[in-house]
Amino acid sequence: MTYDPNLYVTLAVAGLAGLGMVTAAGLSGWRGWLALKQQELQGRSTGATADPVPNGIPSAASRIEVADLKERIRKLEAIAAGVDL
Repeated sequence: MTYDPNLYVTLAVAGLAGLGMVTAAGLSGWRGWLALKQQELQGRSTGATADPVPNGIPSAASRIEVADLKERIRKLEAIAAGVDL
């Protein structure tokens, strides 16, 4: 049985290339996550004084979300009081 050194070199180069690609993808994701966290911290440091409701008019989605939360609270209060719904 003969061993071909070119086979081992090819496998080693392919393995290193694959490891390099995985490392580059991980580094890119890490940098993106750090950038996201930096933006979050900058938003907190500025106080985030932007008006959450533009022009004083809540959107339909926010009204639906608030109504859903109120319904959940009502159900939880009923459960706590022992009332069957």
